[in-house]
Amino acid sequence: MKKKWIGFIGCGALIGGLALGGLSSAKSNDAEVRGGSIPIVRQNEADFPSMASLTHDQAVQKALETVPGEVLKAELEDENGFLVYGVEVVAADKSIVDVKIDAGSGKVLAMERDKADDEDHEDGDQDRD
Repeated sequence: MKKKWIGFIGCGALIGGLALGGLSSAKSNDAEVRGGSIPIVRQNEADFPSMASLTHDQAVQKALETVPGEVLKAELEDENGFLVYGVEVVAADKSIVDVKIDAGSGKVLAMERDKADDEDHEDGDQDRD
């Protein structure tokens, strides 16, 4: 009976270690796109829409499934040589999360949490009419 418990505890520790290792690995790779299904070689930005298999609306939906909130902007872009949708979502905590979605497969390739831009009010200048 003791051997069974030792086996269960050992398996639990192994599974827990693998899970934590996977989470830390995912966090470290989340900020940068390292691959994709549609490579960009010499294409013009005007060619991007015809190259994408995923629609704008599908990319937005995928981003909102990943990060609930409101979409600030979404666009097709060249990210490290691959065609992706960059969808910026304002999360519930008012942070902005840039979700990179593969324009071919719809897979979430990377996420980066940014601070809100406050460029319009940096020097105390505010547009007042």
